[in-house]
Amino acid sequence: MDESEVHTADQGSGLSGRLNWLRAGVLGANDGVVSTAGLVVGVAGATSDATALLASGLAGLLAGALSMASGEYVSVSTQRDSERAALAQERRELAEQPEAELDELTDLLAARGLTTAVAREVAEQLTARDALAAHAQVELGIDPAQIVNPWHAAWASFVAFTVGALLPLLAIVLPPADLRVPVTVVAVLCALALTGWAGARLGDSPVRPSILRNLLGGGLAMAVTYAAGSLLGAAGV
Repeated sequence: MDESEVHTADQGSGLSGRLNWLRAGVLGANDGVVSTAGLVVGVAGATSDATALLASGLAGLLAGALSMASGEYVSVSTQRDSERAALAQERRELAEQPEAELDELTDLLAARGLTTAVAREVAEQLTARDALAAHAQVELGIDPAQIVNPWHAAWASFVAFTVGALLPLLAIVLPPADLRVPVTVVAVLCALALTGWAGARLGDSPVRPSILRNLLGGGLAMAVTYAAGSLLGAAGV
């Protein structure tokens, strides 16, 4: 492994990060589909009132999207703070003991399969170009130029959940009353098959089990909530 191979590994790490974001988006949309579908189908089991269905669907969409966004913001903020603290520590060590840090970088590169001589040469070249970036990427697995932004993560989660939630919401309020539940079930199962396929492809995992898990989970959620809503509706609650 020479310096170009190290650079290629860094590019691969960036691609992996982008794929993680895509997977998170697919999962967020999937959550929006399942949670909102379960909510509106449950309400549809209790009442056929379009206003009640729309109100419950919108409430579920907003509550879910805001919950996802706030949770992602807190999580990514914690990650960002940890990365910044690690970079600050590395910056201090480079300023206070540059030779020791160069030796450490050499050892890390040698551990990746380079000979000691080549590792030393690569370490010196990387240090001359950008010592902090070299240590951050090789030692910490952090790209200083790509520190995660919690607001980006929050908005991405909000949008992904909202897009997923809109499908069951529209499917339950637009068709005639006697077709609302069947149309919603079919639309949701199609959407879950799609998100299952997309998640499997992005994660390089078997497609069929992913789709079946999605269909089973979503179908079960709708069946349980519809049964609960029907029982409440029959009881006049």
